[in-house]
Amino acid sequence: MIEIPLFPLRTVLYPAGRLPLKIFEQRYLDMTKNCIRDDSVFGVCLIREGAEVGTPATPWATGCTARIQEWDMPHLGMFHLLCQGESVFQTVEQWSAPNGLLWGRVDLREPELDVALAPDQQHLADLMRKIMDKVGAEHFPAPAALHDANWVAYRLAEVLPMDPEIKQMILEATRTEDRLVALNEFLRVQRVVL
Repeated sequence: MIEIPLFPLRTVLYPAGRLPLKIFEQRYLDMTKNCIRDDSVFGVCLIREGAEVGTPATPWATGCTARIQEWDMPHLGMFHLLCQGESVFQTVEQWSAPNGLLWGRVDLREPELDVALAPDQQHLADLMRKIMDKVGAEHFPAPAALHDANWVAYRLAEVLPMDPEIKQMILEATRTEDRLVALNEFLRVQRVVL
């Protein structure tokens, strides 16, 4: 169990996912400086209630740790960050610091092993390949792991226009099969022909 600052957002971050951020609120400027100085992580959680700016929002309990990979300060009081998702976590306890920054005591989920994509799920890798060809492979974590069911599931969940609650369900799923079922159901409802 570790203690980390929590950053509630209107997005879901997945392991190995890339997250660009613009930081301007003082509580997050302080968090960013500490994370850069200590090479430490913070937790990204989908907002359950509230807003990204102002009074601390209420986040979902399951999130993903983020590590700052690149940063720039174009002017005083503003950070531009590129972060990468690392580990899924479950918040056990949460509190707000005097500056309004949320903190959590969290349990990290064990890192997931590669799970070979079954032949009957190969259409998901094909869809991911088409998306990468269209927008450019450089927009996705390298190396591309189109053979790995979890990598494919997380990358598709990042780019498909799903409701945030579905994206959250995919993050919370502890079994690869459950992620794939959710993706296939979304594609069926949207009538995506592969």
